[in-house]
Amino acid sequence: MSSQSRRSFLQTSSVAATAGLLLSQFDQFAKAQASERVRVGIMGSGGRAMSLIHSFAANKSVEVVAIADLDANKLPKGLDAAEKLQGKRPRGESDFRKLIDDKSIDAMVIGTPDHWHAIPTILGCQAGKDVYVEKPDSHNIIEGMRMVAAMRKYKRVVQMGSQHRSTTRLQSAIEFVKTGALGRCVVAKAWESSKQGAIGFPPDGTPPAGVDYEMWMGPAPKRPFNINRFHGRWRWLYDYGTGDLGNDGVHRLDMAVAVLAAACEVQKDEPLGLPTHIFASGGKWYFNDAQEFPDTMQVNYEFGSGNVKDGKHPKLLTYEMRIWAPYNYLGESEGSALFGDQGYLVIGNTRWTAYDKGGRVLANGEGDGDEKPHVQNFIECIKSRAKPYCDLETVGHPASVLCHAGNISARVGRKLTLEAATETFVDDAEANALRGRTEWRKPWVLPEV
Repeated sequence: MSSQSRRSFLQTSSVAATAGLLLSQFDQFAKAQASERVRVGIMGSGGRAMSLIHSFAANKSVEVVAIADLDANKLPKGLDAAEKLQGKRPRGESDFRKLIDDKSIDAMVIGTPDHWHAIPTILGCQAGKDVYVEKPDSHNIIEGMRMVAAMRKYKRVVQMGSQHRSTTRLQSAIEFVKTGALGRCVVAKAWESSKQGAIGFPPDGTPPAGVDYEMWMGPAPKRPFNINRFHGRWRWLYDYGTGDLGNDGVHRLDMAVAVLAAACEVQKDEPLGLPTHIFASGGKWYFNDAQEFPDTMQVNYEFGSGNVKDGKHPKLLTYEMRIWAPYNYLGESEGSALFGDQGYLVIGNTRWTAYDKGGRVLANGEGDGDEKPHVQNFIECIKSRAKPYCDLETVGHPASVLCHAGNISARVGRKLTLEAATETFVDDAEANALRGRTEWRKPWVLPEV
């Protein structure tokens, strides 16, 4: 690749041009006729759900019909936001099942805590609705597998909310990797080093007025109300979340997988697939608080079998978590990197840069992580029935399995061997017991598919 072609890479990239056209069309087209709009129901109205309300209500091809939230204190804010953007107020519901039962709703958007991803997704697929579900796809591996099974059986479009997949930044980085300028790539890395805060040890208390706490717990075990089990902090506890590996790490891992898979393609190696071995080390080594997941962690994912002598080329992906570190790593507080024998690539949240083996810049790109293109991609795929950028089966669930498997390895304290076909751990009953829940608390039993 000449220096001139490297400098002009972004201008000539077909991916960048296509994505740019998509954004231009998104901004210029007037609101579609009511009969042409995708009718959407949104589950949740705070945190990520509020962001999704803004992105879907602002979309020219969407009408947000209804929003469900079991917290009566948050629901009006979501309804107000949607009304302001689309000019029509959605109806509010306290029970998401009202949205599932509404035959006029085409698609469900799920912006809830991790433990409330699987059941609504499966029920939505069974009701003939397409689904946009936040990342990671589920609370555990079994739930994710059941979601994929429902998607397949009912032939639904399911997009996981790892919005970086739809950005010009990541797509142009993938195209650059496919030029082969980095040489043979064997190793990738993902990391989190942005500082998080401690959550302390607050005592149990009483749920706020207007909150259906029984439904909030859902399929998780019944526990007394605690602020650490509620808005924002739930992600650090085993019953509801997946730690920072599933919170932010899923983005970085997915970006690393995307460019490593592109390298496999150009090198004509076997497809990346799921890892064959996972080994996590680390723990609660920094914060003295009620968090159950590690705050310091390294996970090695080994892909492929065999060795170079028999024509196989295994790959290594390493994930590092230091959520107490107030400084960058490789120039980014959180990011991904791909290493080849001729150079390497670093991807952050707003840019990517490729370097040669002497440290000179080969190419670069920019672009934020705005989710609107990801929403637009989902809407277009609802109409075309094509696979979205973060298709649950081929992209979203495999990325989520990396998070679940890393957390499981950390909990059992040993290296795991994963059988990809069944997504089970070989000869490890303790690890396999953590692939799901001991039970899904009635009436919120995981639906059969």
